[in-house]
Amino acid sequence: MLLNRINHINELVLQGKAMEAFELYYDDNVSMQENESEPTVGKDANRQREIDFFGSITEFRSAEVLNVSAGEDVTMVEWHYDYTHRDWGVKNYRQVSVQKWRDGKIVAEKFYYPN
Repeated sequence: MLLNRINHINELVLQGKAMEAFELYYDDNVSMQENESEPTVGKDANRQREIDFFGSITEFRSAEVLNVSAGEDVTMVEWHYDYTHRDWGVKNYRQVSVQKWRDGKIVAEKFYYPN
């Protein structure tokens, strides 16, 4: 069941519908964390964080799902991203996203990637 959910999220992201995936699958109290930075807590705060991120991409070249794994209440996705960000410049890297689930919604997500 979680494998179906995370695959649907990935499909939406690849279709440019990341915010639709966010609204469908993320809990109101979701915690999202970049590497070892302080987590952002709450759907409203994370929605704005996502909008700010996507709004800062000046050139999008590609995104690809490399690997997906699902266990009990956890999923993991390895991505390859290639884009240019207004503040960070050219970004071409692999990232692993780990999602913790409860009642069909993501309650915590952490992103691991090189700095």
